[in-house]
Amino acid sequence: MVKLAVNGTLMRGLELNANMLEAQATFLRDATTAPVYRLWSVNDRHPAMIRVLSGGASIALEVWAVPPEGLAQILLREPPGLCIGKVTLADGEEVLGVLGEPTLCEGQREITQHGGWRAYLASRQSP
Repeated sequence: MVKLAVNGTLMRGLELNANMLEAQATFLRDATTAPVYRLWSVNDRHPAMIRVLSGGASIALEVWAVPPEGLAQILLREPPGLCIGKVTLADGEEVLGVLGEPTLCEGQREITQHGGWRAYLASRQSP
């Protein structure tokens, strides 16, 4: 099994979580990243997380165990501009994770200050 960190619509209860389940992935735990990432909302449909040298924050995510053959299946179903790379968690562990290509974030709304996709979605629903 491969550990995969997901920070958006692949998370439990969200739009693309079925892609995780179909790939036989198993939820392991909630986690946060080391404070070296920024997060954008891409057309308010999904997030894109990028590692930065400065101005980063900790981002909430989920860690899943994925069979190696399921990893490609998940990636092929991700929106364009998202990719798999190494993500450093707050506890120092390094796992594979979903990241955004920098060009995907150009002209999009930065949502780093919310600390994660779920918190951003909740802020959109509050009066």
